Amino acid sequence: MESSRADRSRRSRPFRHRPLLYTALASVAVLGATAGGTVYVKAQAHSGAGAVSSAATPSASSSGWAAASASANGETSVEPVAEPTVDHDELLADAMKSVSVEDGAEVSAAVLDLDSGESASYGDGVFDTASIVKVDILATLLLQAQDADRHLTAQEKSYATAMIENSDNASASALWRIIGKAEGLDAANERLGLTDTAGGDDMLWGLTQTTADDQLTLLRQVFGDDSELSEASQTYVQGLMGQIAVDQHWGVSAAADGSGWALKNGWLPRSTTGLWDINSIGRVTADGHDYLVTVLSKGNSTQAKGISLAEATAKAAVSVFTGDGASASPSPAASAAGSK
Repeated sequence: MESSRADRSRRSRPFRHRPLLYTALASVAVLGATAGGTVYVKAQAHSGAGAVSSAATPSASSSGWAAASASANGETSVEPVAEPTVDHDELLADAMKSVSVEDGAEVSAAVLDLDSGESASYGDGVFDTASIVKVDILATLLLQAQDADRHLTAQEKSYATAMIENSDNASASALWRIIGKAEGLDAANERLGLTDTAGGDDMLWGLTQTTADDQLTLLRQVFGDDSELSEASQTYVQGLMGQIAVDQHWGVSAAADGSGWALKNGWLPRSTTGLWDINSIGRVTADGHDYLVTVLSKGNSTQAKGISLAEATAKAAVSVFTGDGASASPSPAASAAGSK
C-alpha cells in the first residue's frame, strides 16, 4: 500500500563563522581611504614592540579585515566586517549535478561535519524508511529502557543484533511490538527531535515516513555529544551499525576512507509499481573528519540502480566538505535481491 503526504519544507540551519580578531588601533596598518572617508585596516597581534601588519589589498575572502571610518577630527573607529557566508546547501546542489538520477526517481540527502558542526541538505521530499527505521526502533527501545531504569533483556539484545547487523525483519517486528508500534516510535521521536517522521500503520514499520533531515537528527542522537540516549546506549547502537553483514557493505560507506564507517541500509520494492526505495544512513570517516550522512531515494527501476544512486549521492554530500567529487562505482552488493 502506497502512502503519500505533502513534502515538508526543509528547515534552514545556521552556519557558524569564525570570529575576527581585532587588536588595539596601534597595531593596525591603514591601507587607504575611500572617497567616503572609509579606510580598511587589518589587525595583527604584537610579536614585538611596534609590530604592525604589512599592507595588502582587502578582499572578500580575507580574514581579520575591518572597516574604519575617519571622522572630521581625525579620530578613527574600527568596526568588524563579517566574512562571506558559505552556503553549503548550494554547494551540495552543485555537487548533485554530476549525479545521474533516473527519470521518475527522487533522491534527498543530508550531511553533517561532526567536527565543525556545519551541515548541508538536498531535496525536501518524504520517503518510506524501509529498514533504516530499525535504527529508530532500537533508539526507541533504549530510550524506553532508560526511562524504566533497566537493561535490555537477553532476548531484546538478540533481536537488536539480528535486526541491525543482518537487517532481520522478524526481529524488527518483535521489537516494533515491544516499543508499542508507531505510537511508541512517535513518542520517542518527539523527544529525539524528529519532527517530520511518522510510524507506519500497525505492523508496517517499513512504511514509516521520514525525511533526510530527520534521519540526520536521528544520527546525531546516536553519534553526537548532545543526545537523549545515554553514552552506553549510543555505544551499543554504534557497535551494531559498525558490524553490518558483508552483503550489506554498500550505501553511505562508499564515501568513507577504507573501513571507517557505521551504517544501516534499507531496500524495498513497492508492490504497486515495482519500483525500489533505496536508503542508507550512517557515519563515515573521510580525510580525517567524521561525517553523518543520510541518503533517501524512491522510484528506482532496479535495486542495483538505487544502490548506485545512494553511493554517488553520499560521495557528493561528503565532497561538500572534502572537495573530493569522485563518483561512486557500483557495489558488488548492488545485485542483491529482496526487501529490507
